[in-house]
Amino acid sequence: MPVEIAALIFDMDGVVIDSNPIHRMAWARHNQMHGVRTTEAMQQRMYGKRNDEIVRDFLGQDLTDAEVAEHGAAKERLYREMVKPVIQQSLVPGIGEFLKRHNNLEIGMGTNAEPANVHLVLDLAGLSHYFRVIVDGQQVEKPKPHPDIYLRVAELLGVPSANCVVFEDSYSGVAAGRAAGMRVVGLQTTHQVLEGTALAIPDFLNPALENWLASASPRG
Repeated sequence: MPVEIAALIFDMDGVVIDSNPIHRMAWARHNQMHGVRTTEAMQQRMYGKRNDEIVRDFLGQDLTDAEVAEHGAAKERLYREMVKPVIQQSLVPGIGEFLKRHNNLEIGMGTNAEPANVHLVLDLAGLSHYFRVIVDGQQVEKPKPHPDIYLRVAELLGVPSANCVVFEDSYSGVAAGRAAGMRVVGLQTTHQVLEGTALAIPDFLNPALENWLASASPRG
């Protein structure tokens, strides 16, 4: 029998906002400033990763923790400068209406994004009030694809994992949601094919999403 859906948990980049093109440009610009040419293979490895992992991948495994933090902060400052003017037009279509429609459920966020990025996007998009809990990658020991971040969101929401639905766009995010024992809906903003998802949709306007939510939870 299907299990009642009590909570919706969202990644941010690629789910709430289609920001990956801007992250790509910011990483390429930051890397260029440090003499590194950013290849497409590097960009593909970036999706769904935490900043400390990306910095060491792009700029060297021998960096100190302080140097890694400095690079990550500089890149995120670039990102915020670039994304701020285009936040509204970069939101994944239908996200605001979807959150409003399902505000009777517990709503949380589990993201590897920097806290300053999360607050900038949600505040300027007018979506902050929907999210009762926000957990970022620095608040857990192991980043995605480990389940820690989603388990922590569920714990703070007070909802069992089986009653949670995760919205993800990356391979590591899908793996994290599944490892947490949650159903996963894939957003096709980053990858067209996301194995292991219960449903894949281009955006929140797709009617298949509401049909799936209705069928995935038992009727009272």
